[in-house]
Amino acid sequence: MTTLNAQVLNEEQNTLYKSMKEAPVTVLQIGEGNFLRGFADWMLHECRKQGLFAGSVAVTQPRPGGKPKIDALAAQDGLYTLVIRGLENGESVQRTEVISVFGQAFDPYSNWDAFLALAENPHLQVVVSNTTEAGLVYRPEELVPGQPIQSYPGKLTHLLYRRFTAFGGDPERGLVCLPCELLERNGDELRACVLRYSDDWGYPEAFKQWVLEHNRFLNSLVDRIVTGYPEAEQAEAWFGEWGYNDPMLTTAEPYHLWAIEGEQELERLLPLRQAGLNVHWVDDLKPFQLRKVRILNGAHTLMTPLGIIHGIEQVREAMEDPAVGRLVRDTVEREIIPALPIAEQELRQYAADVYERFLNPFIRHRLADIAMNSLSKFKVRLLPSLLTYLENGKPVPEGLALGFAGLLRYYKVNRTEAGFEGTTLTGASYVVRDDAALLETIAGVWSGAQERAEGLKETVAALLGLEAVWGLDLAAVWPELTAAIAESIEKMEREANE
Repeated sequence: MTTLNAQVLNEEQNTLYKSMKEAPVTVLQIGEGNFLRGFADWMLHECRKQGLFAGSVAVTQPRPGGKPKIDALAAQDGLYTLVIRGLENGESVQRTEVISVFGQAFDPYSNWDAFLALAENPHLQVVVSNTTEAGLVYRPEELVPGQPIQSYPGKLTHLLYRRFTAFGGDPERGLVCLPCELLERNGDELRACVLRYSDDWGYPEAFKQWVLEHNRFLNSLVDRIVTGYPEAEQAEAWFGEWGYNDPMLTTAEPYHLWAIEGEQELERLLPLRQAGLNVHWVDDLKPFQLRKVRILNGAHTLMTPLGIIHGIEQVREAMEDPAVGRLVRDTVEREIIPALPIAEQELRQYAADVYERFLNPFIRHRLADIAMNSLSKFKVRLLPSLLTYLENGKPVPEGLALGFAGLLRYYKVNRTEAGFEGTTLTGASYVVRDDAALLETIAGVWSGAQERAEGLKETVAALLGLEAVWGLDLAAVWPELTAAIAESIEKMEREANE
């Protein structure tokens, strides 16, 4: 069976492909991975299908290790298949699309001149990146003429300087940079890196002013689960149906969100909303970040320790569990949403989307994978909602307290050869992954309480008193929380033994 390339396209696909290949490169993409191909590239493809976007994308990888994927894309004429599957309004959906947006796909480490040539492309307007949080950082690096720069921010700095030089500092030739890395204020961070490299490499003040005044570094928040290459059996079934193989096949959920801190006029450059996509040009990202952290991430952190100690393995199972699933919904709707300074109707719709995403039958999201560093996650995602009730003199919220109880019970661990090990309510073992010093401290509280034959309430008070974990002595400022958590743990243990 042949591998996907331009020769296997049907008439409609071929028309789109030829139009794309004749279009100028207007977008440089740093990142060849599944996420951008299932997110930004899919969006641009949708725009092209509707006649709203007339450019094409040059894609390169941010690290030398990405060369095999870039080579595979190039061998497939820049084409790949995206399957979107999941739930929409309670109904199962599956959509298949051959994505054709890549006018160029090349390795910048072996073809550095091709990368630098993009700087002199008068049509280039946008740089999109996803290099992971570890890729969007400043690392001192020597500039050696003729040799590729390793870091993404360093590459971008040099590209911008070449462009500044080639076009004589033309204000109209600045670029719009759209980082998709999961880093708060990612655009601000990218700009700061560019300016630091400019200083390191002795670039003139006029260039730095051009960077600041005529280039845009937009903070953005992205949200879509891109699940990548499917199980082999499913892939082979699709290949048989399609009549071609596709090593670059990827899958994604239907839900997508891109919130970008920038003015609505940028739609003229990237007509994403016009294409009917869930993209928002906003003055302030904070409401989008807040609802994601408190509701989506908060629900994950609420269900995970509780789910694990009850023997539940996956997110979908937790949502389908009568007790845990109801707890998640009730806590989000009755306790977390009321604690947020955002319109309630908007939050309820967002929460409904989150539940549907959690129930996607095509996504196997293990609670054990989410559970890593749950202490710091709880502090950021759930504790602020909980403290809102303390600050307003309200009673301890039942669902959040139960989630906190699940967390402390999950961290009832002992150091073993396997690491810090806990047991479910029915006695099965699991390993907790978190900061070793914090785990040592918490394990010490639990074991010390057992040695002293302390009551559960005293143990919970000691755990809540760990300012290094929570940022304050919760036991001292909110004794009622101690009592509620101790009661919840006691109840869980009792019901498990009945």
